[in-house]
Amino acid sequence: MNLLEVFIASLQNLKVNKVRSFLTMLGVIIGVTSVILLVSIGQGAKIYINEQFASLGTNLLIITPGKIETKGGPPLRTESVEKLTFEDSMALKRRAFLLKGVVPFVLGNSTVKYSNRSRSVIVAGVNNEYQWVRGFWVEIGSFVSDDDVEARRRVVVIGKKVVEELFGTSNPIAQMVKIGDVKFRVIGIMEKKGVSLGIDFDNVVFIPVKTAQDLFNTQSLFQIIVSVISEKELNNATDQIISVLKKRHNNKEDFTIVSQGAMLSTLDTILNVLTYVLGGIAGISLIVGGIGIMNIMLVSIKERTREIGIRKAVGAKKKDILIQFLIESITISTAGGIIGILLGIGGAAAAHKIFPALPTKVTPWAIIIAFVFSVSVGVFFGVYPAKKASELDTIESLRYE
Repeated sequence: MNLLEVFIASLQNLKVNKVRSFLTMLGVIIGVTSVILLVSIGQGAKIYINEQFASLGTNLLIITPGKIETKGGPPLRTESVEKLTFEDSMALKRRAFLLKGVVPFVLGNSTVKYSNRSRSVIVAGVNNEYQWVRGFWVEIGSFVSDDDVEARRRVVVIGKKVVEELFGTSNPIAQMVKIGDVKFRVIGIMEKKGVSLGIDFDNVVFIPVKTAQDLFNTQSLFQIIVSVISEKELNNATDQIISVLKKRHNNKEDFTIVSQGAMLSTLDTILNVLTYVLGGIAGISLIVGGIGIMNIMLVSIKERTREIGIRKAVGAKKKDILIQFLIESITISTAGGIIGILLGIGGAAAAHKIFPALPTKVTPWAIIIAFVFSVSVGVFFGVYPAKKASELDTIESLRYE
């Protein structure tokens, strides 16, 4: 009996019990669908975060006051000897030639008032370079200028949501608003940016950095954001920053430099682990489906004992019986895998359509792994029943009622 005849006989036996065959493969279908769907969510989240970081600028280094050190325990941030100052940012601009942009940054929360309306907002003190370092541009009017910073002018550039909530359809340009108890003149409206990494950039107002220091009564900076001329120069630029700032801080490295790539790498690691965990959990249902296949195949052997005996009596070998039952097992798991892949792809697309905020991305490697795993389940859990069927005694099988 050739392999093709064995394969046809296997399919015919599965067609005899269509409902049972479908219910047997249902466990595999659910398992593969779950793997595709959960892994696609994990990959979608990873791509989304990468895009969000890219939208905030490239080749960035963020300098924060205080040094993170490890001394026999978890990493701790030590108290800084000196805070980061506006003069530190100017020194970097003059002496660190690998930097193409330096943004002294002050951050705070306050209330913006116009007429009888007010809104709680994030207040960012920046300079003119913030726009192209962060890739966040003014849409109407003008942005904070270097002259505004030096003169400590009370001017403000407001986000789209602030415009909508305080001014409605009115033009806010040249209008006076209060930030806290201080009056500011609106000089620009930022382009719509939306929510990125949990921050609503449309609910941010931008003022000159020195004016922000006055507003929040501080001489220090929240951080200094710098843009490096190229990704290849990140390490050299870090060395330059350390050299410049240590000279200004009594030869002490009382600050921390974090690259955008390092933050993204950490998040990627976390998301990869999460994706593998989700895939592993979904994979358990595939194993359960495999156990179901084994159980049904063992029941099938009992039901077809006399058939096996007849086939052996007319010349079928052990190998033929083993291959037939193994093909039946693999066919069930393979068909279940294909259906599961289609449902998984469709489910990922449907989930993103119903919940646009939920990022999904079906990757080829997830499909390949899910399919190979489903076939492997059929082989692994089909070997024992197939072997048991092939070893049945011909005479005893013929006598079986």
